[in-house]
Amino acid sequence: MNAHNRFTASLTVAVLLALAPSAAWAAPSVIGKWLTDDGAAIIGISRCGKKVCGVIDRVLDPAAPKNDINNPDARLRTEPLAGTYVLRDFVQSGSKWENGSVYDPKTGNTYRSKMELLDNGDLKVTGCVLFVCRSRVWTRPD
Repeated sequence: MNAHNRFTASLTVAVLLALAPSAAWAAPSVIGKWLTDDGAAIIGISRCGKKVCGVIDRVLDPAAPKNDINNPDARLRTEPLAGTYVLRDFVQSGSKWENGSVYDPKTGNTYRSKMELLDNGDLKVTGCVLFVCRSRVWTRPD
């Protein structure tokens, strides 16, 4: 390959890389911080291996207990709420994350769950028991 062909090939690769989708153009993601619908906590969602999970990053409700007092596992009732996993095992399917579970520290119950990014950028978190489901909408904190 002569110098002109090498230059042309290098220029072509550079142009293709410049036009390739960057992380900024990637599909919206649930990864990051979310304010719960009741304003009681900020949940940090991150990758946990090949799945997505979420922990209580910060408790905002001054009336909330400091520990996970409603946990069905008595050994975990002295653990702080901050750092408690509330979302587990979600797998992405398009703009939805499915087959996960959501833990409600107010009741100590865990529900089958799915999440969906809404067109306005909010996150709809749905928990289900049998065929009864209830959704909450979380927003990005300011």
